[in-house]
Amino acid sequence: MKALYCQQNSSGEEMTFIFQERENLPPTGDHDVKVQVRACALSWIDTKLLSEVKLEKELLPVGREISGVVLEVGRKVSFFQPDDEVAGILPLDSEESGLCEVVLVHEHYLVHKPEKVCWVEAAGTVRDGVRAYTALHYLSQVSPGKSVLVMDGASPFGTIAIQLAQHRGAKVISTAYSLEDKQYLERLRPAVARVIDVSNGKIDVAESCLEETGGLGVDIVVDAGVKLYSAEDESTSKSQLLPHKHDIITLLGVGGNWITTERNLQLDPPDSHSLFLKGATVSFLNEEIWNLSNVEQGKYLYILLMMIE
Repeated sequence: MKALYCQQNSSGEEMTFIFQERENLPPTGDHDVKVQVRACALSWIDTKLLSEVKLEKELLPVGREISGVVLEVGRKVSFFQPDDEVAGILPLDSEESGLCEVVLVHEHYLVHKPEKVCWVEAAGTVRDGVRAYTALHYLSQVSPGKSVLVMDGASPFGTIAIQLAQHRGAKVISTAYSLEDKQYLERLRPAVARVIDVSNGKIDVAESCLEETGGLGVDIVVDAGVKLYSAEDESTSKSQLLPHKHDIITLLGVGGNWITTERNLQLDPPDSHSLFLKGATVSFLNEEIWNLSNVEQGKYLYILLMMIE
């Protein structure tokens, strides 16, 4: 039985992907579930995070989001039984590659997959679903009547965030980085309140959001990265389309929540003072927190179940 792993020999080098022949799986533990994998999503391997939390290995397993059928359960497993259809995310410290015929998973990382959801959809949406739910329900409290700005709404994560915010009755504004993205967002139903096309670099996101909200500002901002430096310091064309951190602070309303994916965000004293005057908050979106600590395992399983259903 083969499984896919990646290897990075030294810092900065490209990864090498290899299929490794695996021997038979170890005996099923008391709380383990043996799953026959039917679908596995390929997601980015965050080697920097793995290094920071001391989980670097010579061979890193590829593919953590899986869906499949239960083959066998440990004697203390209470949630599942053989032939159940399940989906979930393998933990950061897992030795198992999702790109394998059979994997062993602790029962607390799986939930039941509804019959109406296909294998591919379950594996392909679970990670972005967890990110969106974490952003809108735990790092902020989306509710009817609130306004939400979702950056790069045409991305998989952005689309789920838009749908989740609309499901809760929020008014959604989104940015588009290309004409195709803009057309895609305009076709969404329920319709997005406003699509801001930033592809030509001439549209002021802060001005557009303040205009849409009658000058009150946006209650919740979910970014897709921010511009930390001046335009000439940015290396890629897409990074030049990102809003500056000052624009985000400007368009935030009183008591607003800024949910950022920018791990290296730096706020200068004037930025902090502006946030203080607005009573606004900044939260960092890292969906891996659910796997790094078991303190709130019940909430994590609830999120997984809500996203799959």
